[in-house]
Amino acid sequence: MPDRHPDKRVIHLVDDEDAIRRSAGFLLRTAGFEVQTYASGTAFLAAVGHAMPGCVLLDIRMPGIDGLEVQRLLNERGIAFPVIVLTGHGDISLSVRAIKAGAVDFLEKPFEKTALLHAIEEAFTRLANTQAQQLSAIEASVRLAALTPRERDVLDGLVNGQPNKITAYKLGISTRTVEAHRANLTHKLGVRSISDVLRLAFAARLHAPSVE
Repeated sequence: MPDRHPDKRVIHLVDDEDAIRRSAGFLLRTAGFEVQTYASGTAFLAAVGHAMPGCVLLDIRMPGIDGLEVQRLLNERGIAFPVIVLTGHGDISLSVRAIKAGAVDFLEKPFEKTALLHAIEEAFTRLANTQAQQLSAIEASVRLAALTPRERDVLDGLVNGQPNKITAYKLGISTRTVEAHRANLTHKLGVRSISDVLRLAFAARLHAPSVE
């Protein structure tokens, strides 16, 4: 059974070469990481939906689903695990494509321990930043959930850059009522200014309704 100690950082090692899984897995475990290994892209994709967040060491050339396709499917599913691509072929064009698709780095086999650990540190920094952004978005969404439907309508107008009178016209209420709602937004959301209200809205990925 894998060690689920909460202080350990998880690495998902995806490579069809058993020797790589054993050697890299041993190196990383001795460096203090928890390592989950997968013999194919298919096996990893089948498990990743329930996997602990972590860094992915991904072989770029594998039978069946190759590394680039695995990376594409992770992006498509919205799984923001940072990826480090492994290649034993010196294929720069594939590595460049992986970087363009969001990979943190690429390493040629046999890779040096120092280079591997450096890339992994960068990957976990990226993961921490992503998780912090996700937590901020969740917190903002929770705060916005406290708004009444009318306050949310007024906030939509604000996000859309509408003057008070336009929002009032669209909602069929007075401009003074819109102003009162906007003033109340700061108090209700626990912020100091309208700019803070907007930051919360954008953090929650609130999009203004489309204007026909």
